[in-house]
Amino acid sequence: MNLILIGSFSALYLAIHLLNSLLFQSIEITSHVSMVYLPAFLRLFNVLVLGAVRGSFATLLGGLLVMKYLNEPTVMGLLNTVCSMCGPLLALLLFRVRFQRPVNLSSLPDLVLLAIACSVINPFLHHATWSVFDPAHPVSAAQLFQMVVGDFMGCLIGVGLMKFTVQRLNLLTPRA
Repeated sequence: MNLILIGSFSALYLAIHLLNSLLFQSIEITSHVSMVYLPAFLRLFNVLVLGAVRGSFATLLGGLLVMKYLNEPTVMGLLNTVCSMCGPLLALLLFRVRFQRPVNLSSLPDLVLLAIACSVINPFLHHATWSVFDPAHPVSAAQLFQMVVGDFMGCLIGVGLMKFTVQRLNLLTPRA
């Protein structure tokens, strides 16, 4: 069952990445930066739903699937995928250290805080990696800011959908 979920979440990551490219092509800055990036939320969703290890593995596999559609060297694709995988893990770690408790999936403030953390951590990880390993890749403060905005918009849309779904289906309320 775990492998089916991991595979499904990986395929969903690829599908949302491709859908995001179609829907938001007009506000895409580069193949790595869009003003709305829905997969940013899926990275967080994977670890929230599947747990840190399985969720990260789903993101890793999804990133490997996405690499097929990007025209970049394999090493950079792998590094980008690792950066994408690490952002939500660091955000969750910071949340647990700061608040000394797990995330409450029905708490909008918890989810928004995680969305903010992921939206800042992920672009910094990517830009640091690009600066070190791909000097030909243009890196600028404006592009970093655009990536933060795009990741946040994608996370915010995902958080809203997740909160709506959790409330609508009463997923986290005890049943008699």
